[in-house]
Amino acid sequence: MFLVPTSRQAHDLSRSLERLFDDSFGNAFGSDARDVAQALRSPALDVTETDHAYTVKLDMPGVPKEAVKITVEGRRIGIEAEQAQTEEKKDGERVLYRERSVARFSRTFSLPQEINEAESSARMEHGVLILTLAKRVAKGGARLTVN
Repeated sequence: MFLVPTSRQAHDLSRSLERLFDDSFGNAFGSDARDVAQALRSPALDVTETDHAYTVKLDMPGVPKEAVKITVEGRRIGIEAEQAQTEEKKDGERVLYRERSVARFSRTFSLPQEINEAESSARMEHGVLILTLAKRVAKGGARLTVN
């Protein structure tokens, strides 16, 4: 199979461990180190299939559609994006704690069948990237002559 499902509890445990590491790492080396530790995220995704296409949905909240880069190489799909941090400091204001930082999203996976890039599409709706990936149809069979 092409995807290995994990339970929600495993995801929550992973996030708890990341936060523990990030807090310890950030306290020891400053807030810049915490930004590096949280830099790369792997968005959650759902994949469904019909006879003609795959539909992939990825959670990418706060990421503008212009920042998303999608690569299709046969059966392999790569998705990358960067969510920029907005600095909205006012005079006399100082940051006491920051968890929201520049985030890079990256996810690569393989599907069971090759994708037809020309007939595929992508759109962003309410922070969810929706890919409709058309399956590549095998070309008509050829006849062989027996010699």
